[in-house]
Amino acid sequence: MLAVMTAGPLHAKSPAMTRPEILVTPAQFDMFAEVLPVREAIPVSDRPSKRPAGIMDEADMVSHLTATGRYRILHKLPPRQVAQTLRPQFPMFGVILDTETTGLNHRKDEIIEIGAIAFSFDDEGRIGDVTGVYGGLRQPSVPIPPDITRLTGITDEMVAGQTIDMEAMRSLIEPADLIIAHNAGFDRPFCETFSSLFSNKAWACSNTEIDWSSRGFEGTKLGYLIGQAGFFHDGHRAVDDCFALLEALVRDTGAEMVTPLAELYEASQRCRVRIFAENSPFDLKDHLKARGYRWSDGSEGRPKSWWIEVDEPELEEELRYLRSEIYRYPEADPPTRYLTAFDRFRA
Repeated sequence: MLAVMTAGPLHAKSPAMTRPEILVTPAQFDMFAEVLPVREAIPVSDRPSKRPAGIMDEADMVSHLTATGRYRILHKLPPRQVAQTLRPQFPMFGVILDTETTGLNHRKDEIIEIGAIAFSFDDEGRIGDVTGVYGGLRQPSVPIPPDITRLTGITDEMVAGQTIDMEAMRSLIEPADLIIAHNAGFDRPFCETFSSLFSNKAWACSNTEIDWSSRGFEGTKLGYLIGQAGFFHDGHRAVDDCFALLEALVRDTGAEMVTPLAELYEASQRCRVRIFAENSPFDLKDHLKARGYRWSDGSEGRPKSWWIEVDEPELEEELRYLRSEIYRYPEADPPTRYLTAFDRFRA
């Protein structure tokens, strides 16, 4: 399947086509003619064995539309198949994970769907084989809010009596060297609240730990990444989003650039430091906010203060900023916490 996006208005619309091929008369070569005659679709069983000259099949139509420079073709994203035999040159294992929930607060809202794709990879960011796929619905303790149903398409009727198969999840999660989510700061707290299976694993965030802009992307939403890569998918269902993210992670975006997955894996190996600007002056909060600090309300064992995460080599520079611009006291020693991928993105 494919979708066509046009950069300019058409002067006539052809009837909706539901057959696997699109048949076009020779007159359609002039895509912007005042009248665009379109031949009716011919059922496959009624077609002659030899295609008459001038009639375009789907591949020809794609090539022709692309060549005009006025169209962009989006292909439906095909899911990869689970491999029966794993190639040994891809020794590491990752899991792409996505959740759908009843809301945004992991302390009171609940998971209603989990999707996961396990795969092998190497340290150069090359995908080997898909080793397993799981998607499951779960009935929450409260009705699904209408806005969540509108967003995800998941209804109370769909989840009635449904539970997550934890043995199936365990077979994917336990061997994983890295769990990847497109918003790990959201998915990890929900998963760890749901089950200890997701604790003590290394997590990575494909949204925040990949420099998508340097790869020519103007946004980081998953639908946009897939669209710019030339595909479309059924979004906001967990397994579909996982397959979409897998393809985004392995897209070749330049001969001299590593894959997004390689960049993400390298980022997961670095240590970061969380700095808490505890007891900082209230009238300088806007300065901290503008620099990227976020507010912690004191829950989950954190200090009640503004905080930021930086790579370990940037620690001393950030401390100098706090001491000179915020505390204005050279001996100020704000609390710090060192974080690896095993700690990051927790609540």
